[in-house]
Amino acid sequence: MLPTPKKYFLTAESAEGKSKLTAFDNALLKARIGNVNLVRVSSILPPEARLDEGLQIPPGSLVPTAYGSIISDVPGETISAAVAVGLSEESFGVIMEFSGKCTKAEAEEIIKAMVREAFETREKPLKEIKVAAVEHKVEKLGCAFAAVPLWY
Repeated sequence: MLPTPKKYFLTAESAEGKSKLTAFDNALLKARIGNVNLVRVSSILPPEARLDEGLQIPPGSLVPTAYGSIISDVPGETISAAVAVGLSEESFGVIMEFSGKCTKAEAEEIIKAMVREAFETREKPLKEIKVAAVEHKVEKLGCAFAAVPLWY
């Protein structure tokens, strides 16, 4: 059985690369999680998890991460990625992720609406929403990436 994460942070960055994979990798590096192994998870923040903006994760670690990303090779195209954490006073939180061909402001509005809907569906009171988003205008081959890495 895996331990339950106790810490998290929100991050959103963008980058260019010579290939789709290197654009993604460069965005991960800028987002402070380029030297770890992401294990993609769905959208529940453990009840005990606390925000730690300065969290340093050891290189090579397997890191549960909810994330959204988009890669484009259309010069001049605007792409964005966003994550949001919805917090409840009662128990666990909800993480949502989004990416698309839109502005950062549009991505932020979409992600907030997603969190509100998730709480409405669960019939849980929403106390607070934390958001990280990024917008990228593609030069040649770009990636927009947003994530909530979880840690122990």
